[in-house]
Amino acid sequence: MTGDKGLILLIEDEPQMRRFLKVTLQSHGYILIETSTGQEGLTQATTRNPDVILLDLGLPDLDGLEVLGRLREWSHTPVIILSAREQEQDKIRALDAGANDYLTKPFSAGELLARIRVALRNKGLQAGLSEPVFVLDTLRVDLAKRRVFLKESEIHLTPIEYKLLAYLVKNAGKVIMHKQLMEEVWGPAYANQTHYVRIYMGMLRHKLEEDPSRPRFFINEPGVGYRLRFEVEETRKGNKTSPQ
Repeated sequence: MTGDKGLILLIEDEPQMRRFLKVTLQSHGYILIETSTGQEGLTQATTRNPDVILLDLGLPDLDGLEVLGRLREWSHTPVIILSAREQEQDKIRALDAGANDYLTKPFSAGELLARIRVALRNKGLQAGLSEPVFVLDTLRVDLAKRRVFLKESEIHLTPIEYKLLAYLVKNAGKVIMHKQLMEEVWGPAYANQTHYVRIYMGMLRHKLEEDPSRPRFFINEPGVGYRLRFEVEETRKGNKTSPQ
């Protein structure tokens, strides 16, 4: 952690609420970064690596759920929603989108501090990428900025191609079953349309592999699914892989 107790990123556009939280958190030993827009909040999350993020849903530029979704593309930092939206469905949507907790305004300082302590205790149990940039030999994927590079050239991907790549990056080294890829990228209704995966994996290979017929990054596990390598040393030793 940073500071005595931790580094807190606050994404909140109400000046009065920011003043209240600044006094509360700093007086209890936390370091606070304040932002008033979703875009600036995403930038600060990328560059400052906070221990906990406090996120308002009603931001002037981006909806808080969109900010949350973009954070969850690469980050497992605990996110506590602070919102005046008190309907049960709003809370369900936020929690389903990846929020760790939800506080309805107005709330007491004591309650907020308790929720932050719980988030910090649970942080060590969070798994996944700790950095938003994934590098595999000549391939570089910046999940925070949604940019993909091969060597020094930026590669344009379609939205589906990028979503497929990002999911493989977040699970690098693991074999992901065809059905799981379909559900995560296309949705549950497409779970049995596995030929889509083969088509789009072929597109990714043609854009990101030096030799698509002998893939070094995107590996087919016959009859099971696909795996994005975490390293490529084994291919340099002459091992062949299936391009399907």
